[in-house]
Amino acid sequence: MAHNADDSTAGQAARNLALATIAFTICFTSWGLVAPLAKHLQEAKGWSDTQVLLLAAVPVLCGSILRIPAGRLADRYGGRSVFTLIMLASIVPAILLGYTTGFGALLVVGFFMGAAGSAFAVGVPFVVGWYDGSRHGFAVGVYAIGTIGPAIALLVVPRTLENYGQTYLGWGMAATLVAGAVLMWSLGANAPNPPKPTRYGEVFAAGWRLHRLSLLYFVTFGGFVAMFTFLQKLLTAWFDLSNVDAGARAAGFAALAVAARPVGGWLADRYGAPAILTAAFAGIAVDGAALAAVAAHPTMLTVSIACLSMAVFLGLGNGAVFKLVPHEFPENPGAATGIVGAVGGLGGFFPPVVMGLIKGWTGSFALGFVGLLVFCIVCFGVVLKLLAAEGGGSAPATNGGLREA
Repeated sequence: MAHNADDSTAGQAARNLALATIAFTICFTSWGLVAPLAKHLQEAKGWSDTQVLLLAAVPVLCGSILRIPAGRLADRYGGRSVFTLIMLASIVPAILLGYTTGFGALLVVGFFMGAAGSAFAVGVPFVVGWYDGSRHGFAVGVYAIGTIGPAIALLVVPRTLENYGQTYLGWGMAATLVAGAVLMWSLGANAPNPPKPTRYGEVFAAGWRLHRLSLLYFVTFGGFVAMFTFLQKLLTAWFDLSNVDAGARAAGFAALAVAARPVGGWLADRYGAPAILTAAFAGIAVDGAALAAVAAHPTMLTVSIACLSMAVFLGLGNGAVFKLVPHEFPENPGAATGIVGAVGGLGGFFPPVVMGLIKGWTGSFALGFVGLLVFCIVCFGVVLKLLAAEGGGSAPATNGGLREA
């Protein structure tokens, strides 16, 4: 590409990357409101842990389902229009959230709140269109800082509910979505030479080349979403923390994972994604094993170290996977991002529900973390094969050379 050849285009690229990151942050904050709200309402409503975790997981399900059509729309109409549409469509569910307290009603509203989570599939083709292949890892990593949104929700929701009430929460989010839509529509621009639109069938036909990326993202992004969704509940169950304190700690987990994500993209640009993923899955596996081992008698120090280091490894893995996506599918990044992102979102939907059921059946969360360990072992084997195909990971995979692995 020649986009970076002049200062004007470089400035446009930076501006649109910043706008996409802001829009994505707003969308993901909206997407993350239901989990802390459900936790706040649990005691008054008498909901079980499984019900609360189901409420937290339902927006993730909707966002996952819609990532495929959102990616397709982004390929066809450009990220500026689709970002604006998603934020405008999320305004009514946000307002309704301020008035919804029944379990069934909150389940329905939460599902539609999840539409904002589809925004990830819009931003990836939007930002990679402005950068050449050697900087895709950087661009997508910076854009993915927007996944800080749920951490913002975990910090803001308990305090807003405590000081102002649920109505203010809904209207405040609605106003923020309006501001984001106006900002993106007014100042955003699609890249002059965006990738050509494609049909999803062409991407699905890639077979294992697509499926392995989906698997890796299922664990890295799914693990991130599942942990921040579940962590507040875990901390209150294990250490009897208040919702505000547990929410702040869970937000710290999310913030650390988000900060590590652009680092993972940058390291993948420099050393190759397989090398970074090898280290990431090894680290996640160790942390999962540690949490399973201490589940019966947890201590704050052990749990803090395991969770915070897991956040770093998950973030590094997220960034490295999406270094691979535009290189594996340079003509179809929106479609590939939609599919891989949808699978990753599903990785965030199932674990919280499963953890709630496991806790109800066994009285412990240990088996859930054992499940994470097993998935990491499988993924570790996949990335070792990628690493071997890349020649030991000594050079970045900037030419899509992993396609035959």
